[in-house]
Amino acid sequence: MSEARTPAQIEADIARRRQDLAVTLDEIGVRLHPKTIIDDAKAKTAEAVDRTAGRAYVAINRAVSEVRGQLVSEDGAPRLERIVPVAMIGVAVVGLLVLRGKRRR
Repeated sequence: MSEARTPAQIEADIARRRQDLAVTLDEIGVRLHPKTIIDDAKAKTAEAVDRTAGRAYVAINRAVSEVRGQLVSEDGAPRLERIVPVAMIGVAVVGLLVLRGKRRR
């Protein structure tokens, strides 16, 4: 058998439930407030940008390390047999761009 509750117990239960409901409604109000939604979106965007920037940094660092490994020996000395042709190609490209720019004028 269930015990009969007194009116005071019922009133206390109602008051407790009202308080719980008020807390829940306050939480919903905070979560749905435009400032909260905007702040959450900003945080997620910043996290995504940081993650993407971190991946880009790792990829660039890896590429630079690979190029450096090709142009510098293990003891740190430059590999002139590889650097000179790369430098000549760079100078040729710059020269062609300069000539092209002068022709357009």
